[in-house]
Amino acid sequence: MKNKPGVLYIAAAWVAMVSCSSHAVVALPAYNVDTSQITVSGLSAGGFMANQLGYAYSSTFKGVGVFAGGPYMCAGHSNYTACMYNASISASMLNTMQADINNWSGSSIDNKLNVAAQKIYMFVGSSDYTVGPNPMNAARTQYTNNGVPAANLEFVQRASTAHVFPTDFAGTGNNSCSSSASPYISNCGYDGAKAALTKFYGTLAPRNDAPAASNYIEFNQSAFTSNPGMAATGWIYVPASCASGTQCKLHVALHGCQQGYATIGDKFVKNTGYTRWADTNNIIVLFPQAKVDSTSRATAASGSLPNPNGCWDWVGWYGNNFAQKAGTQQAALKAMVDRLASGAGSGGDGGGGGGALPAPTNLTTSSATASSMTIGWSGVTGAASYNVYRNSSKVNASAVTATSYNDSGLAASTTYSWTVRALDGNGAEGAVSSPVSGTTLAGSTPPATCFTASNYAHTTAGRAYVSGGYARANGSGQNMGLWNVFVTTTLKQTAPNYYVIGTCP
Repeated sequence: MKNKPGVLYIAAAWVAMVSCSSHAVVALPAYNVDTSQITVSGLSAGGFMANQLGYAYSSTFKGVGVFAGGPYMCAGHSNYTACMYNASISASMLNTMQADINNWSGSSIDNKLNVAAQKIYMFVGSSDYTVGPNPMNAARTQYTNNGVPAANLEFVQRASTAHVFPTDFAGTGNNSCSSSASPYISNCGYDGAKAALTKFYGTLAPRNDAPAASNYIEFNQSAFTSNPGMAATGWIYVPASCASGTQCKLHVALHGCQQGYATIGDKFVKNTGYTRWADTNNIIVLFPQAKVDSTSRATAASGSLPNPNGCWDWVGWYGNNFAQKAGTQQAALKAMVDRLASGAGSGGDGGGGGGALPAPTNLTTSSATASSMTIGWSGVTGAASYNVYRNSSKVNASAVTATSYNDSGLAASTTYSWTVRALDGNGAEGAVSSPVSGTTLAGSTPPATCFTASNYAHTTAGRAYVSGGYARANGSGQNMGLWNVFVTTTLKQTAPNYYVIGTCP
């Protein structure tokens, strides 16, 4: 969740940092994954993000768990405060969000018809005043409106439970179940991880309360994104059976604000209980990591805000497409899933993972310009053609028969990540390659654009923000004077969303 002074996530006085593992950071491995058994869950901002991933990539995620989150695109149209603090979300607001789902279905997001087949688990505490039951009930209504039958949707509301991830064991340093405080993980006498995983996968084998430390792996997350709201490394838990080649399920567990590794150490990774059940049920668990981003950025509907608590992007810090497949954090998480599910043997009823053909290797980038990049790779035996993906979105209109592709229409001075899949003669995709990154060249500087308007008009147009009664220019933060309709300022745009006080020649 987003935090402003006096609202969500009061900082803890101190945090015990405990290392998950002494292993070195590695490239994210690939495993034999049943791609019809990929699911996601999250708490708070992670709950909103899990919901977003479930709608955007509904053909990939067969189950979605929302712990104290809210409906899809709520903060895309309303200030984030209208989506939490137990706010009532009206039918009109839900209709606006539904219009996005309807309009984007099959293009910006996967076909919405897939949502009806998902298994949905939802949990909220009656004493949760950070998000609360009302936004969760709105999310439940949204799922019902998109065809999820009652049998596939489990909604749990527990008394005397605050804004926490619920467990049935006492983790070191955890807060009480009735208190919304760091690390937001509590022994509530209720096993949330078990409940969610059971909803997705059915009856589970008994858990292992002492998973092997060697099964926790820290991986290089920056290979998938340069997003300033995501950490350089993330974590996965890989049961020994999965590491040895057994086909396994894959679950993505998303922490909430102030729950990243840099803030609370390994508590979300170890104290939530996911790995205890994963170890005995052939489930790989991906724990991606968000991070603090103190830069104030324009959001979809909440003005200009920083992200000081390391929340996942559910308000549009990193673009108004934050809830779509092209959203920078969404695409990065999907790329991690694709990589994990690209090992030999991966596949399943749901598709989306690797097929019979192996992954292309030796990816390279070359011939960079300000707006294009050439991607090359080694050919795959038996491949009829290839598909090229930029940040997890396919970029080629027709199948590529060569072993290189020139990707155009890119932004200058921008780093992108590409992967490639081979296609057989029937058009079936094989395993996804390891990603390769490249940065476009700097383009020529376009003429500056100036805007002269009242300070009030500048803020409503998104060129400035309000701080302490004064208007400040986006990007530079320069003080423009009092925020009202009487003070007029000329702002010069020198870069995307970056303005200075000045005039154009």
